[in-house]
Amino acid sequence: MTELSPDRLDNILERATAVRVAMLGDLMLDIYLIGEVSRISPEAPVPVVHVLEERAALGGAANVASNVVALGASCDVLGCVGRDAAGMEIQRLFAAHEAGRIRAHLVERADRPTTTKTRVMARKQQMVRFDREHDADLPDDCVEELLANIERVVSRADALVLEDYNKGVLVHRVIRAALAAAAAAGIPSVVDPKFRRFFEYKGATVFKPNVLELSTALGAPIAPENSAQLEGARRRIGCEHLLVTLGDKGMVLKSKGAASGRIPALAREVYDVSGAGDTVTACVAVALAAGATVREAATLANYAAAIGVTKPGVATVAPSELRNIVNEMPLAGLPPS
Repeated sequence: MTELSPDRLDNILERATAVRVAMLGDLMLDIYLIGEVSRISPEAPVPVVHVLEERAALGGAANVASNVVALGASCDVLGCVGRDAAGMEIQRLFAAHEAGRIRAHLVERADRPTTTKTRVMARKQQMVRFDREHDADLPDDCVEELLANIERVVSRADALVLEDYNKGVLVHRVIRAALAAAAAAGIPSVVDPKFRRFFEYKGATVFKPNVLELSTALGAPIAPENSAQLEGARRRIGCEHLLVTLGDKGMVLKSKGAASGRIPALAREVYDVSGAGDTVTACVAVALAAGATVREAATLANYAAAIGVTKPGVATVAPSELRNIVNEMPLAGLPPS
């Protein structure tokens, strides 16, 4: 069993404060309208929500950047926003972090709205969600502007994250340029994929789908205990390490030349799974950048996910919380499956 001891965790977290992660992907703004329900509308059979609070938060790849910074690292963000109020709010939220912790290198488009998800919440439940987005592939001029930044930004980073939400930023040319830049810089790359370009990330260090995404892409159910099946998937994808998240069943890691390793979920009360995948992605990238092995990074991400699901909405995880949970549950690791 691989154990992530408190001393080893301290070493990784201390080194994390000196690393910088390049984050490339689909940026979003999350808006929360929070209120209470006391009656049904006389106009239609729907609840009337009396809004008491409105707040905005970074979402999508922007939330991964928030998680990177919460872990003590710094982050360069590459992506596209609209020339609109939501795009301005994303940039304001980036700037609100400690000076220099997040540096934004964004393409702005007047004709492409910033992806915005507005959630109406009452009695700690989501009542409805409204999405505003334009998810077609970036036009060529935007791609060229993004490519102009990629090599420069990635060359000075300690890890690269590609965060795909199928909103059009991670087109083929952008993916290949980013992975080539990471390879040239000798840094690890972590991919959180979606369906549209699932098999275009050949050469990634860590490829992190959930089990539904992987099963759908392969056209067959994935058995997490089947090491040969996971190895076949890893080879087809062309990654060095395949890390499959299994929801409340934890994760499984399949690395080139090694047996698969199962990471059981930690027993915690689940409040909200929103953003848990973003937390895992950020944690893996920061840990690898700080010198952790892939197994240590996956174990650390498992702890982080256990913390994240106990919080309402999209949330980040602090180093102090990781230290506390590792002290409480010191034996979480990767027994062979």
